[in-house]
Amino acid sequence: MSEKLSTQPYKGTRDFYPAEMRLRNWFFGVIRRELENAAFEEYNGPMLESLDLYAAKSGEELAGKQTYNFVDRGGRSVAIRPEMTPTVARMVAAKIGEMTFPLKWFSFPNMYRYEATQRGRLREFWQLNVDIFGCDGYEADLECILAAIRILRAFGADEQMFTVRINNRRFFNDVIAAVTGEGADAKAISKVIDRRAKVPREVYERDLTALGLTPEKIAKIDSIYNMTVREATALCPDSVGAGELLALFEQLEQLGVDSYCKFDFGIVRGLDYYTGTVFEVFDNAPENNRAMFGGGRYDNLVGLFVKNAKVSGVGFGMGDVTLENFLTSHNLIPASFGGGKKVLVARFDDVPYEVYLKLTERLRDAGICASLYLGQKKFGKQLEYAVKTDCTHLLVLGGDEYARGVVKIKDLAAREEREVPLKDIEKAFD
Repeated sequence: MSEKLSTQPYKGTRDFYPAEMRLRNWFFGVIRRELENAAFEEYNGPMLESLDLYAAKSGEELAGKQTYNFVDRGGRSVAIRPEMTPTVARMVAAKIGEMTFPLKWFSFPNMYRYEATQRGRLREFWQLNVDIFGCDGYEADLECILAAIRILRAFGADEQMFTVRINNRRFFNDVIAAVTGEGADAKAISKVIDRRAKVPREVYERDLTALGLTPEKIAKIDSIYNMTVREATALCPDSVGAGELLALFEQLEQLGVDSYCKFDFGIVRGLDYYTGTVFEVFDNAPENNRAMFGGGRYDNLVGLFVKNAKVSGVGFGMGDVTLENFLTSHNLIPASFGGGKKVLVARFDDVPYEVYLKLTERLRDAGICASLYLGQKKFGKQLEYAVKTDCTHLLVLGGDEYARGVVKIKDLAAREEREVPLKDIEKAFD
């Protein structure tokens, strides 16, 4: 090969250097603590799945056009996972007789989708997935929405920064049937409405007209977009979905988090498997005003694997790229993460190497993050290295200190130095 290989990652993917990993581990840590505090349990699944899994339930757009898929050496059509919901449904179905329901699970898998890259959308991304299985009522929908709100609030976000827009697919279908007539294709209409904010008005009207809707019917649908949940549900008071929406919003009000939420008839979610409550969380920052993540109820997925299985599900997925954009837009990323101590042990020629090794291991045994400087350079270079690698302290043990049985501790932030007995070094960081 005559040409040099590129140093750039594959289009739509990222390299994570230590600084980027610190950021990602920080916000994953915040999320994990919040979910575990709400009694969710972590799981994971394989990166490769049968392509049929996505073709059956995610829809042709995702399975046929956005997956990285291939035929393996055994002649099986497989795909690199573009989403996690079908996988977790398969996992629940595999051990359905051993499970104690309801289940509250979460995961942080990485996904791949072959699609155009843009702000907030890459081809490889990590996604938080939160799911509840085995609760048929709106209570699980509420629990997932509360989890989403609590996660964002854990980063310091308030109701001015984001809005949870909520609808219900059962209610949506009933309203469409009432407005357009029983013969209307609610699924096709939902696809057009789902794209409403992403296409010009004339395209939206053209596509609805092609589905048989008159200007009067289009206007009637348009009027619902500005209604409150009580105004909208009055259109179909006997709808099961209307009852679910009213109960959900009543509890959001009781908990005092309704200021974060809004009914939005235009939220339908594009994937085919949603059956009830659907929601999307929008960033309210002018420079990033878009849906960050969303989810909803999917009551029929487990039955795809186990005949006559009746296990309901509800959940949401949040990508790391959109989360980082949100935190950046609202200045919610701290200047530094953790705040723990990080110690560099400097080296000098007049002290045996094994002395430094033992000192470093003592610090590590005491639970103190410690690194022994590798190689032998002038003290100034070692001090510079400590500063550039975000060390909080530098230990100086030269020949004189070693002979006196002491060690100098330099606090790099405060620019202070103190001397402590070498035998008591662990106590110096209490």
